[in-house]
Amino acid sequence: MPDPSLLILVPAYNEERRIEPVLRDYAQYLGRNYQGQFQIIVVLNGCTDNTMGVVQKVSVEYPCVRALEFKEPIGKGGALIEGLKLAAHADLIGYTDADGATPARAFLDLVQRIGNADCVVGSRWLPQSIVHQAQTGNRQFASRVFHFIVQCLFGLNIRDTQCGAKVLKRTAVEKIHSNLRIADMAFDINLLYSLKHARFVIRELPTEWTDKAGSKVHLLRSSATMFLSVLRVRLIYSPFYKWLGPLRPLEGWIYRKLRAPQPLPRPNKGR
Repeated sequence: MPDPSLLILVPAYNEERRIEPVLRDYAQYLGRNYQGQFQIIVVLNGCTDNTMGVVQKVSVEYPCVRALEFKEPIGKGGALIEGLKLAAHADLIGYTDADGATPARAFLDLVQRIGNADCVVGSRWLPQSIVHQAQTGNRQFASRVFHFIVQCLFGLNIRDTQCGAKVLKRTAVEKIHSNLRIADMAFDINLLYSLKHARFVIRELPTEWTDKAGSKVHLLRSSATMFLSVLRVRLIYSPFYKWLGPLRPLEGWIYRKLRAPQPLPRPNKGR
């Protein structure tokens, strides 16, 4: 019996220098070790370099790789929200970072261990995790402070919400997709809490990970944006959200000042 069909999303913003070996690693490794159909879709988010050219070059050799391009910068979360609209085309839908921090073998391990869970989350903070190159001290400190805030607000009981390696079942994606509105790097919190709120099973698993040079994350600005976004997610699921409409212009002004992608509007059909 073949493995479930698999769709892997790779959000990318100006990754021409790093993404080619990552795509080749995933295409080659899965081609040798995965028995089901799979596709790797790079979701380009406002790229101004030659990321598209690199993806097209790889796709000639590996037809399983293709691109979905958005000319305007819609953020990592925005790119994933768009990519997850393709969930109907696969049994399992996952995403990973364009820098290759999670190698193909570690990602496939998550896929193969999903079992009866609806979502598996790769974790760098479990005892069995293999971290070849750790984050800097400042980034580790910011990560743990953010984790503390998230735990207080949402009670997710997940040690590593931000690791860029997650796999979900199609039924879970289709159920919660209309609740996904955070376009910045706090998207993962939006995703995980939506899953929890809908009573889906989330399993955190140790993974293999390497911090990669060339990060485009501005620590202070990104931390402020993520804090604002997690508050917004918390309010969305509170009885007070409907009364906060007059504050939307202020919210938009703050996101613009932080040079962050604004949250997507609530769908007309509601949550």
